[in-house]
Amino acid sequence: MTRMTRIAPKAILLAAALSLAAAPAAFAQMAAGNPTVGGAAMPASRNIVENAVNSPIHKTLVAAVKAAGLVDTLSGRGPFTVFAPTDAAFAKLPAGTVDELVKPANKAKLTKILTAHAVPGKHSAGELLGKARANGGRYAVKTVSGDTLTFMPSGQGLGVMDESGGTAVVTIADVNQSNGVIHVVNNVLLPK
Repeated sequence: MTRMTRIAPKAILLAAALSLAAAPAAFAQMAAGNPTVGGAAMPASRNIVENAVNSPIHKTLVAAVKAAGLVDTLSGRGPFTVFAPTDAAFAKLPAGTVDELVKPANKAKLTKILTAHAVPGKHSAGELLGKARANGGRYAVKTVSGDTLTFMPSGQGLGVMDESGGTAVVTIADVNQSNGVIHVVNNVLLPK
């Protein structure tokens, strides 16, 4: 009996360690606080731009924000809710689109596209999804650019539709920032 008592706590600890090691990445991210993005920590004490710069999967977005002159705005007080397309999302655009958009002559167009990804205020994915469900499956919000994003359930998560009918899915939700929140999306949202 004594030997079993010594072994049982070790077996319990081993089983617990193995179950935590096998836990989904989302659980591990939640346990640590803010979700990681592209494997990088996203401290909630940093602002939107500081964390975006730290994300290895948002290099195109950061370059576009700089080209549009939006660094000061997105580093400011806010709060903003930003739907942040990944590098892979930008790569889905027709060849040469990003190179053309970051040219100084296209700054107004680029600014319009980027601000169509930002909503005033801080809105969690759960809040937006809840409002969509309570409103018959769709919930529309005006963006900083004056365009509209429509939120809807998508599988187990949150979908976003732009004014052109293009859709994106939130792949990483609720990355809290000192001046708002970022939701990572898998497509670029385009204003009409």
